Amino acid sequence: MQQAITRNIAVSVETRFLEGDSDPDEQYFVWAYRITIENHGDETVQLLTRHWQITDSQGRLKEVRGDGVVGEQPVLEPGGHFTYSSGTPLSTASGFMRGSYGMQTQAGENFDIEVPAFSLDSPHESGNIN
Repeated sequence: MQQAITRNIAVSVETRFLEGDSDPDEQYFVWAYRITIENHGDETVQLLTRHWQITDSQGRLKEVRGDGVVGEQPVLEPGGHFTYSSGTPLSTASGFMRGSYGMQTQAGENFDIEVPAFSLDSPHESGNIN
């Protein structure tokens, strides 16, 4: 599990390769990831936006920006948490992701929190370094 803490908000990530949804012969590899966001601070915050940087093993970068996560913009009170699952495909057998969430306090202050970089590894990776 990877974790980053920004402004007393912890973001933890767990990943797993989805063999059944992947097709290595077609260069199609799929991972699921589960993210938990925990508010260890003393103010209520809301997740408004997401920004992902997804890089495959050949160094190709895909950026994804949007509102909320999985169709939600969760509000996290002090001591609260939010967990969701999602996934991503790649055309290579490995890669990595990192990102950030755009947050807002009840007072209207906007700030970003880090999503830690996490590996997307599969058993189909050849182990060669490019």
